[in-house]
Amino acid sequence: MPKRLTDDQIRAYAEEGFVSPIPVLSAAEVAQLRAGLERGEAAAGKKLSYPEISKSYLLYDWADQLVHHSAVLDAVEDLIGPDILVYHSTTWIKEPETPSYVLWHQDGKYFFLEPHLHVTAWVALSDSSVDSGCVHALPGSHNWGDFDHRDDLGEWNMIKRGQGIPDRFDDEAGVPIELKAGEMSLHHTDLVHCSRGNGGADRRIGLGISFIPASVSQTGSPQATALLVRGAARAGAFGVEARLDREMSERARAAHAHSVGLFRARQDKGTATARKSRA
Repeated sequence: MPKRLTDDQIRAYAEEGFVSPIPVLSAAEVAQLRAGLERGEAAAGKKLSYPEISKSYLLYDWADQLVHHSAVLDAVEDLIGPDILVYHSTTWIKEPETPSYVLWHQDGKYFFLEPHLHVTAWVALSDSSVDSGCVHALPGSHNWGDFDHRDDLGEWNMIKRGQGIPDRFDDEAGVPIELKAGEMSLHHTDLVHCSRGNGGADRRIGLGISFIPASVSQTGSPQATALLVRGAARAGAFGVEARLDREMSERARAAHAHSVGLFRARQDKGTATARKSRA
């Protein structure tokens, strides 16, 4: 019996590649977690940006709480089983009235994992609406195969490498995945999705968490790290990440820099290989 999702939601995920909305946080939890994020920004004297937006759970209490939240993990377990690792996360923040965007893309294109079983939980810490630049998805596109991606380093592109699917899908296509603060969506690693600018008055804040079953393997090198959040890991499959001990401690900063560096090196090497194979 599923722990959190209904049979209809599990079926929708299998057929459409995503399911939404799923309530996971109370109003009090949303307020606490958002305050933690913005308190960290105030202490740093700047908005959260790269590299801290990557694998934020290795640096900040608010993100650590989210990747371990039982309501989030129960829903993920319904899709990928009881042995769960966090392979990556990205903190997605669009400031009010800015054109920040993400091109049409597939998450699995950046991760170099086999088989393609991982699920992204997109947890909203503020309302994510069409006006504020919510995610748009192409239903069923997780079954359309692996698309070619190219670099597009636009000023407002939120993906660090700028990768996206070129000239294939209309900018106005797709189904909006709107979320209230405290809700999340779950989408398949091969789902084609994008997002547009924030025309609203509030920040659009969400944490995208890439959960993988322990059965997944890496392709290519160097070996990336992952954090076990439920069940048991498979020995030697990933470098081991330790759970955050103290927010922004020297130990946390070093662990974060190490893990993000490995993840970025895998992206750079994999993209270079893909370019060479197309030449």
